[in-house]
Amino acid sequence: LLIHHPVLIMHYTYMLFAVLFVACSVLQTTTTAQSSDVQPDAPATDKFNAKEHMDWGSYYDPQNVFCGKYDCYAILGFDFENFGAPDKKEITKRYRALSREWHPDKNKGNKDAKDRFVKIARAYEVLTNDIERAEYDFMRYNQEAYMDKHGSGVLWQYAPKSDTFGVIVVLLSVGSALSWFIQKSKWQSVANRLIQAAVEDWGPREGGTPESKELREKAMERLAQEEANATTNNDEANDTTNNSKRSKKKQKLTPSEKRKQQQDLLRPIIAQLVEDAHDDFGAGYHKPTWRDLLVVKMVKFPYVFTTGLYWNCNYLVRRLFKIPLNTEERQVLTARAVGDIAWHAASEQDREEWMTRDLWITANMADWEEEQEIKTLSPSDQKRYNRWKKKGKKMDRDSYKEE
Repeated sequence: LLIHHPVLIMHYTYMLFAVLFVACSVLQTTTTAQSSDVQPDAPATDKFNAKEHMDWGSYYDPQNVFCGKYDCYAILGFDFENFGAPDKKEITKRYRALSREWHPDKNKGNKDAKDRFVKIARAYEVLTNDIERAEYDFMRYNQEAYMDKHGSGVLWQYAPKSDTFGVIVVLLSVGSALSWFIQKSKWQSVANRLIQAAVEDWGPREGGTPESKELREKAMERLAQEEANATTNNDEANDTTNNSKRSKKKQKLTPSEKRKQQQDLLRPIIAQLVEDAHDDFGAGYHKPTWRDLLVVKMVKFPYVFTTGLYWNCNYLVRRLFKIPLNTEERQVLTARAVGDIAWHAASEQDREEWMTRDLWITANMADWEEEQEIKTLSPSDQKRYNRWKKKGKKMDRDSYKEE
C-alpha cells in the first residue's frame, strides 16, 4: 500500500520526525530543571574547622628548608597522602582562615599562637610558590635528593656564633686569675717551709737556714716580751684583790709537751713575721702582684724573649772569638748552674765565691754539690768525712754514714 501511495509515505515520515523532536525537547527540559534544582539546594561547602585543627603531620626537613619537622600540607589542613595536592585557591582559603584564627593580636594570652602563625605563613609561602612546591613534593619521597642538595650533615647544625671579643676577654680573665693563684701558691709553699723550719728549730741537716734561725730568734724575743707583759698584768690584778686568791700551781709538763706548747705559741708569731717581711724569697717565689697576671706576661713576653735572644747571641759571638767572660756572663752562668733558688738564697759573699769557681764546668759543679751535701750532715759526720778526705778516700754520703 505504501509503495503504491507515495503521499502516505511522506505523511508518516513527517509524523515520525515530529514525534522525535517533541521527545528530545521534553528530555532537555527535564534535565535542565533537575540541574537547576540541585545547584541552589546543595552548594559546595568547606567543613574545615580552623580552631580545632591541630594535626600538622610530619616531614623530613632537619635543616628547616621548608616547614621543619611538620608537613606544609597538613599545617593548612590538607591530606596530601589520600586526596592529593590542592589548588592555589583552596590553599589561600585555608591560609586566611588559619591566620585569622591564630593571629598573635587575637591570641595575646597564648604563647604558642605566634609560633603557629609563623608556621602557617611559611606553609602558605611554600605551597603557593610553584618552584618551591615542586621541590617539596619531589623530596617528600626522596630523602637522598634532600641530602644531596642541602648537605649530608643534616642531623646536626652549627651553634650560634659567639662574640669573639667576649670570648677572648673571658679567657684572659680566667687565665689571669689562675696565674695569680698559682703565684700565690708558690710563695705560700716556701713560706710554710720557712715557718716550719723556724718553729721546729731545724738545723742544716733538716733543711734549716740562717734565715729560719733569725726568724726564730725574733719570735722568741717577741714571745718573751708578751709573757713579761702578761706577768705584769697578772701581778697588778693580784694586788688589787689583796692576794685574796692565789693562782693554782701550774701543772708540770714533760719536755716534749713544753716543746709542743712553745711551738704552738711561736707559730702565729713567726707566720706574722714572714707575712710582713718576706714578700719575695727570690727565684720567682714572691707574693703575687699585677705583674703576675697573664695579660701582663703576654704583653711583656716579646721584650723578654728579644732581650734573652740578644744576650745568648752575643754570648755565642764572644765565645767564637774566644773573648774572656765578663762579670755579667759569669753571674748568669753560675746562677744557671746552681739554680735560681740557691742563687737568690745565697749571700753576696757566697755568690762571689761561686763565680770564681767556674761552676758551669761539670767537674767543678760536682765538687760544689758534694760540699753542699756535706753541710747537711751532723758535726760528727762532717769530721769523719774530712778524715776520709785527708786519707784520699772518696765516698758518697750513704757509705760514710753506714761506716
